[in-house]
Amino acid sequence: SQLPGDSMWFGLTLVSSAPTSGSKRGRTDVVMVTPWLAPVVWEGTFNPNLLDSIYKLKNIRIAATVFAVGKYTIFLKNFLETAEQHFFVGFQVHVYVFTDRPLDVPQVKMSAGRQLTVRSVPNSQRWQEISARRMELIQKLIEDNLHSYADYIFCLDVDSQFHGRWGTESLGGLVGVIHPDDRSRFPYERRPESRAYVAPGEGDFYYCGGAFGGTLEEVHLLTKTCHTNFIDDAKEGIEAAWQEESHLNRYMWINKPSKVLSPEYLWQDFKPRNPEVHLVRFSGVIKNYAAIRPNV
Repeated sequence: SQLPGDSMWFGLTLVSSAPTSGSKRGRTDVVMVTPWLAPVVWEGTFNPNLLDSIYKLKNIRIAATVFAVGKYTIFLKNFLETAEQHFFVGFQVHVYVFTDRPLDVPQVKMSAGRQLTVRSVPNSQRWQEISARRMELIQKLIEDNLHSYADYIFCLDVDSQFHGRWGTESLGGLVGVIHPDDRSRFPYERRPESRAYVAPGEGDFYYCGGAFGGTLEEVHLLTKTCHTNFIDDAKEGIEAAWQEESHLNRYMWINKPSKVLSPEYLWQDFKPRNPEVHLVRFSGVIKNYAAIRPNV
């Protein structure tokens, strides 16, 4: 049976939900709430000015992590410059860049209340290992540095760029982003022996590994669990189909996100925009994987 929260990504005709509190207008073409009553954020389902005024009073602080290892440093300038234009504009933001090439990090002028910190990490000949290592490094960053600084954290892919507002409408305890591909292409880990296993017929949405976040407590628990499960799989000679993304999807199947962001929040530049996507806020850029992998 289909879930009542399934959207067009699952090939269903949509039924309108009531507009979320504070929205400017309703949407009749998308589902705005999951079966477990978490809001699904689309353009037209929230009032940005109202939300910003509420969170300004709370003086919130946002951390963001981005990994630029090996040749992926070529994406940093565009990522950082577009983040200045669109990502939590007017709020306190601290971007942490993890890289093995600190001298290649570009100088980007940042607005007042925004800062960038570069953290050195080793390279690897396998991009899969770099991907899998992210969960451990984010976990340790939260444990060692962020409790005295940030209230929320978002973990984002560097080979991406911002096109539109990404702001307070995205805040929640645990926040996932729906993948732009339809359900028939979900690459869940289907081997029962893996700790990333999602059984056939299970799974709500397929969430992107390239954009997730939430409160420090929730993201710390997610990253710690995913890292532990990855290590335990590796001890048994198992690598999940899509490394950290597979483990993230298993985690979010068991631990439902309190807010789900629509594919506006991580589209793909090579894909034509679907009619439901009124605004692409963040997208993966077109790239030649043969030129940037192996990542040395």
